Amino acid sequence: MTELLMPTLLLIVGLSLLVWGADKLVFGSAALARNYGISPLVIGMTILAMGSSAPEMMVSAAAALDGKTDTAVGNVIGSNIANIALILGITALIKPLAISSAIIRRELPLMLMVTLLAGGIMFNNYLGFYEGLLLIGLFACFIIAMLYISKNEQQNGDILLEEQESEIPEGVANGKALFWVVVGLILLPVGANMLIDNAVVIAKYFGMSDLVIGLTIIALGTSLPELAASVAGVLKGEDDMAAGNIIGSNVFNILAVMGIPALINPSEISPDLMGRDFYVMLGVSILLLIMALGKSRSINRIEGGILVTCFCVYQGYLFLNMG
Repeated sequence: MTELLMPTLLLIVGLSLLVWGADKLVFGSAALARNYGISPLVIGMTILAMGSSAPEMMVSAAAALDGKTDTAVGNVIGSNIANIALILGITALIKPLAISSAIIRRELPLMLMVTLLAGGIMFNNYLGFYEGLLLIGLFACFIIAMLYISKNEQQNGDILLEEQESEIPEGVANGKALFWVVVGLILLPVGANMLIDNAVVIAKYFGMSDLVIGLTIIALGTSLPELAASVAGVLKGEDDMAAGNIIGSNVFNILAVMGIPALINPSEISPDLMGRDFYVMLGVSILLLIMALGKSRSINRIEGGILVTCFCVYQGYLFLNMG
């Protein structure tokens, strides 16, 4: 086991660089955008909303470039499962989540539709170039649609938009903002490659496949920004921000993050993705939809416990069947 000490330390360092780099990139980009007069609405629905998915994007791109498409796609599916079952579950255990934003109530069914689209794309166990183009194209349409919807809801004082605007940095000099953008752009690929390389070393030691590596170690690691954002949001009473981060991230992961490996390295993918992991992702997505859009329009502690239990059972199954 001593031979795992250095890879474990390097994995932690890589993950730290990845998460910190993503945070600084978002901080600098949002500050620059605000300084140049871009509206808080646009910043909130693009830079801030996509920021928590930056680690997944970089890791999936790095994995695809290394020929590990299963790891890249496993990262997407695993992150989406972790976002709902683990992160929203933990967040609801800390404090029941009230879902009041009209935007979120529109995004939730869309998240389910996008999840079904992912199933359709993976159905033949092949991730192709044109499917990647479709996903990226739909991602662009999603951003445009959300900007349009948000602009309309802004007039109604939607709570999610108010919470997002409060997160945009103010009074940051352009030089400082640009510095953090550059730092983020450097640290993201460095951290992603360190994370992947050392996760593979550790996982191979235990006999894990590339897919299980993506579904477990890497997915959990790249979901840390969502966990931090959601817990911070709920502790500040920004329930809609906590839920919105997760829902938006899941849509981004499928449309943008899954589209990247399809464009970089079109290839066959493991049948387990469609035969097992997709249905887990779909199941927890439906569960979230039922919880969030029910009569109470909230996720209580019992429901949070159910979500976390689902995640633990799924991860336990993966570790018991690591091939």
